Amino acid sequence: MSSNNASQVADFTAPGMNSESADKVIAILDDRLVALLDLQLTLKHVHWNVVGPNFIGVHEMLDPQVDAVREMTDTIAERIATLGGVPVGTPKAIAERRRWEDYSLGKGLVAEHLVALDKVYNGVNGDHREAMETLAELDPVSEDMLTGQLAELEQFQWFVRAHIESSSGELKS
Repeated sequence: MSSNNASQVADFTAPGMNSESADKVIAILDDRLVALLDLQLTLKHVHWNVVGPNFIGVHEMLDPQVDAVREMTDTIAERIATLGGVPVGTPKAIAERRRWEDYSLGKGLVAEHLVALDKVYNGVNGDHREAMETLAELDPVSEDMLTGQLAELEQFQWFVRAHIESSSGELKS
């Protein structure tokens, strides 16, 4: 990641926050921005490529998730700007800053996509939780923002898991 993406570029940050803390918060939020932009695109990809029994239910379940995640990215980008940073959401910059492999399924059955999507949510949600722990010390406002997002993201994962869970509570893998 280039230093311009992670560092503060304005001569200001939020009142009461020093520049060093702002830089750290911006870097954490930038990572979450990349993850949510990637999730948004992955959800839409699954929406377009899921087939088989229960197709329509999954197809229709995903669009509200896409919309909600899109709003989350906007909130994070605006927080980065509030702290004096520059939110960067161009495709090349997103790909360069990604720390994980691309979603590997193309056209696939409902169960295949939902098992893979559950793994995507594991990564996004786990990293959101870790970011919140760090932000608790640096910026409670950003921590609170991610806390609200994580509540929605965990619910979305529960929706996904409901399709791949057995009656005994085991997930397909």
